[in-house]
Amino acid sequence: MELTLATRRQITKAQVDRYRTGTKAEKSALLDAICQVTGWHRDHARKALRQRLAGPAPVRAPRVPTFQYDQAVIDALVTCWSVLDGPTGKRLRPGLPTLVPTMLAHQELTCPPQVIDQLLGMSAATIDRRLRPYRTGLVATKGQSMTRPGSMLKSAIPMKTWHDWDDTRPGFLQIDLVGHDGGDNNGAFHYTLDATDVATGWTESITVRTKGERIVSAGLEQLRLAFPFAVLGIHSDNGSEFINHHLLRWCDTRQITFSRGRSNHSNDQAHIEQKNWSEVRRAVGYYRYDTTRELDLLNELWPLQSILDNLFLPQQKLATKTRNGAKVTKTYDQGATPYTRLTRDHPDALHPHDHAALHARLTEINPAGLRRQISAIQATLIELARRRGKVEQRPKANATYLSRRKMTTPKRATTDESTTHNTRAS
Repeated sequence: MELTLATRRQITKAQVDRYRTGTKAEKSALLDAICQVTGWHRDHARKALRQRLAGPAPVRAPRVPTFQYDQAVIDALVTCWSVLDGPTGKRLRPGLPTLVPTMLAHQELTCPPQVIDQLLGMSAATIDRRLRPYRTGLVATKGQSMTRPGSMLKSAIPMKTWHDWDDTRPGFLQIDLVGHDGGDNNGAFHYTLDATDVATGWTESITVRTKGERIVSAGLEQLRLAFPFAVLGIHSDNGSEFINHHLLRWCDTRQITFSRGRSNHSNDQAHIEQKNWSEVRRAVGYYRYDTTRELDLLNELWPLQSILDNLFLPQQKLATKTRNGAKVTKTYDQGATPYTRLTRDHPDALHPHDHAALHARLTEINPAGLRRQISAIQATLIELARRRGKVEQRPKANATYLSRRKMTTPKRATTDESTTHNTRAS
């Protein structure tokens, strides 16, 4: 009959005193006897006897965690994090040396010097850990594509792929339109035209009533004047709102290079596609905007967000990308604001007068006040969308965007109409 574990422990306990006082030969014989009775391995039997000799392990006091940063530091961190609309630690950390003194100057932060020193010395990983309880999940939904193919004018506009975007000079922009249809693309609704500079990440946006050729060109002219440096080139997708004679003449008149991406290759405009989410969708969501009041509110929002994002919010750029089989490894540079990239890496692209104006704006602007204004406009837009109610998605009623093939009833091929015919090899 096999012994239970409790019986084996009793046998071991009874032989502890003999094992303690016995000679080497007696201990060896005792181990042989215990192994024969219990069926243990000799090493395990020796270990069990030694544990009995040592007695119970001392009770250790539970380890009390120690925190380097108290609640005052965390509160200051949460304030800075919320002003910049919740960036990650790797993006927030490089922006704190600029943001914290500005907020102290405007009395948005009232902290003793030791709290400020701890806040500025916090690492990116610690920032992410301390902000984890304060993060709220963002539900990322997907909108509809508003791009419609342009005309045969594409042959007159040179094509540029993602691999060709190695421009190191500020002024080469990628542009795109974001439709505010709310899930129903019937009828008229507003569009946001956004443009981002590839070299610095500087981004400007403006909302237009429709995506007509003249309206888009007029909005692009306002965006051109909003950039602090000269616009040298624009790059768009193949939508008809961009591929038209009106915009081509606009570029020729101003000596601006006009290029386009490949059809059905959205990665050719990867920079602006990313800004469509981070600058537009993240700010105003996927609601439907089609009234004059909403148009005015959106155009009040974009200049405020431009100041906050371009002057205070750091961005990271892809430095290297290596592929080892199926594994892709990406490394990113140290986060920096578009203003920092412009003044540090491309000082010649900025006129001294514009440089002084940007520096004065950086020191005079209250980022927390800007965030409050942005939040107020966003709350008004959400309230207007709530009053409208849920937008029901309807089938497209405008036949202009439907090809004749899609409008006709599909016909199934008969058995003798196969597209692949078997032939005998001879």
